[in-house]
Amino acid sequence: MLLWFKGMLIGLAIAAPVGPTGLLCIQRTLTRGRWSGILSGLGAASADGLYGCIAGFGLASLSGLLLAWRIELQVVGGLFLLYLGWQSWRTPPVAEQAQVRPTHRGLAGDYLSTLALTATNPMTILAFLGIFTGLGLAAVGRDFIAAGTLVFGVFAGSLLWWLLLASGVGLMRGRLSLGILRWISHASGLLIGGFGAWALLAALLAMLQVR
Repeated sequence: MLLWFKGMLIGLAIAAPVGPTGLLCIQRTLTRGRWSGILSGLGAASADGLYGCIAGFGLASLSGLLLAWRIELQVVGGLFLLYLGWQSWRTPPVAEQAQVRPTHRGLAGDYLSTLALTATNPMTILAFLGIFTGLGLAAVGRDFIAAGTLVFGVFAGSLLWWLLLASGVGLMRGRLSLGILRWISHASGLLIGGFGAWALLAALLAMLQVR
């Protein structure tokens, strides 16, 4: 139980800082509805759980491979952020769209896009490895039950954050005017695209240093 609680705190700590994924979750909740935000958060929590598995089960070879390809992953993630930023900019608030329920395909796209976005962020695996090592949890991987409990706690903590965020933002959605919602979409698009441009610049500088 203590390991699960530790994992939950780690998941919350990793998920809580507001970055491109958080902005995307907020923007989708406001423009598409609460379920879009929840599924977006679930995708990020799934990626956190995946990296928690790598760190928790001590898969050194896989983590080494991810770190070896961190520049390439950063380029892919940066380009993906530029695309998501452009998509966020052009997505109108839900009140301007046809009043239909979210489709399964649309919700699946929300889940898969944040899963890919979080999985291509090399800082995620670095954060997990650093926290697990710093807290003396690296050796847990020798005990599969303990490692599984820890990883499940990481997933639960991350998912709890995204549920709270999407639900809280969803409560505000009905109180905001169309003009404010439209401004939020545009501002989110610019910020997410800015994160993408920053990731590409960082990858370029890293490549120049390697050479």
